[in-house]
Amino acid sequence: MYGWDHGNWMFGDGGGWMIFGWLWMALIGLVPILLAFALFKYLFSSPKPGAPSQETTRRAALDILDEAYARGDLTREVYLQKRADLNTK
Repeated sequence: MYGWDHGNWMFGDGGGWMIFGWLWMALIGLVPILLAFALFKYLFSSPKPGAPSQETTRRAALDILDEAYARGDLTREVYLQKRADLNTK
């Protein structure tokens, strides 16, 4: 009739492109679900087996501190303060 032609709204000529409409609907619906899944996995997954734990990292930091004190790079007061700082975290 008059005005808007509801049958050919996407490309104007009705060339059959609307058969891919379901694909776009699926993609638009699937993207938020995949994002939610990725966020959930990131927040609640355990650390990787090869990743250093916090205790391993703290131990390495203490070893470096001990070596610096042994070389004479740190005074006793600075050494004791830094060691106390590392042990309280």
